[in-house]
Amino acid sequence: QVQLVESGGGLVQPGGSLRLSCAASGRTFSSYAMGWFRQAPGNEREFVAGISWRGGTTLYADSVKGRFTISRDNAKNTVYLQMDSLKPEDMAVYYCAIDRVPWRPNLVSSRYTYDYGGQGTQVTVSS
Repeated sequence: QVQLVESGGGLVQPGGSLRLSCAASGRTFSSYAMGWFRQAPGNEREFVAGISWRGGTTLYADSVKGRFTISRDNAKNTVYLQMDSLKPEDMAVYYCAIDRVPWRPNLVSSRYTYDYGGQGTQVTVSS
């Protein structure tokens, strides 16, 4: 059973920054791509960013490209999401996700190809 524990959310003013962390266990972390998704009230869960199992390839939603950075530390079984220049429309619950397939050669953004194990972390962007 995979466990993903997200942290780092909070309240930030527009233009501010937050760094989310996700600690993973229950699966060989370094063998799986990781992703971040978010869900705002009334909306479907949407892809934010992904990183390949080796960490050499990243993928971003157009809405966050240039503002968010995903990274991973395989020694710590942790994935991060650095969020800069935050906007009110970034406000959502952010979820960490782990690919269902190990050593996937290409990153995918479909929420159905990932497993979720955490409660998410709330990000609120407001002045």
